[in-house]
Amino acid sequence: MLRQSEAWDRAAFIELFASEEVHAYLGGPRPREELESAVPEVPGRRPGLFVVALNGAMIGTITLLDRRGAERPGHVRPEAGEAELGYMFLPEAWGRGYAAEACAAALDWFAGTFPGEPVVLCTQTGNNRSMSLAAKLGFTEVQRFEEWGAEQWFGVWSSDAPFG
Repeated sequence: MLRQSEAWDRAAFIELFASEEVHAYLGGPRPREELESAVPEVPGRRPGLFVVALNGAMIGTITLLDRRGAERPGHVRPEAGEAELGYMFLPEAWGRGYAAEACAAALDWFAGTFPGEPVVLCTQTGNNRSMSLAAKLGFTEVQRFEEWGAEQWFGVWSSDAPFG
């Protein structure tokens, strides 16, 4: 289920950002003590951020309305600012299809809300799970480039393309 974040999700948000496994390809984890003082009482309350819940408990997050900045490499429109899909899941939820199901639902919502608008995704080529998810969701490779000290895969999704 996709939903807004609630106060009871705070511990799971902290776990997501403190997890070495989750942040292996995202620049590394943040210190738990820093997160305990920085994460608000109701974290992630903003448009385009969805909590992915299983039996009511948060297992991950999806962001979809963040716009890719023009200063960053990787764009499919000359004016930049494409919606970018982002996701993080707790390790215990990996390998069960939850990310694919939740991201597909978020993309379906996006296509209905912003018809014809492309969505981009960027992930390290070394992140096999994320590369596999991008393919399953129907993202098509546009380019590869070096950023954050690693090779990045950059793809685009269109609501006109069926899910894989």
